[in-house]
Amino acid sequence: MTTKLVGALTALAAASMLVFAAPSATAQDMPTAEETYKDIEMTFGFVPTFMKLYPEQGIAGAWAMTKGLEMEKGALEPKMKALINIAVAAQIPCRYCVWLDTKFAKDMGATDAEIAEAVAQAGLTRNWSAVLNGMQVDFEAFKAEFERE
Repeated sequence: MTTKLVGALTALAAASMLVFAAPSATAQDMPTAEETYKDIEMTFGFVPTFMKLYPEQGIAGAWAMTKGLEMEKGALEPKMKALINIAVAAQIPCRYCVWLDTKFAKDMGATDAEIAEAVAQAGLTRNWSAVLNGMQVDFEAFKAEFERE
C-alpha cells in the first residue's frame, strides 16, 4: 500500500471511531412508530405509503431527519432546498423525488425557469466531474490553478 492510502485509511478509521463513540439517541428517547405516524399525518394530512413500508424501528429517526431538513427553518429557504433536491434527484435518478420535489418547489413559488436552471446546474457539475475524474486531473494542481491571486 502507498503511504497516501495508508494515511487515508488511518484517517477514515479515526473518523469512524469518533462517530461511533459520539452519544446517540436511544430507542426510549425516540417517539414510537404510532406517534411518528400521527406527526406525519398532521404534516401531510395522510401517511404516505412509502413511509408505512419503512421499518417501524427506524421510522421515527427517518421522519425526524426528513422533517428537520425539509421543513424546519435552517440556513437555506425551503424553496432552495426543493430546487437542490430536484437537481440531485435528476442525477441519481429518482423520478419519485423529481416529481415530489418539483411539486413542493412550485408550491413554494419556484418557477419553471428556476427548476430548469437547477437541473441544468446539476448536469453541468456532473459533466465537469466526469471530465476531471476521467482525465485524472491532479487535484493539487487543480486547486493551485484556482487559488492564484
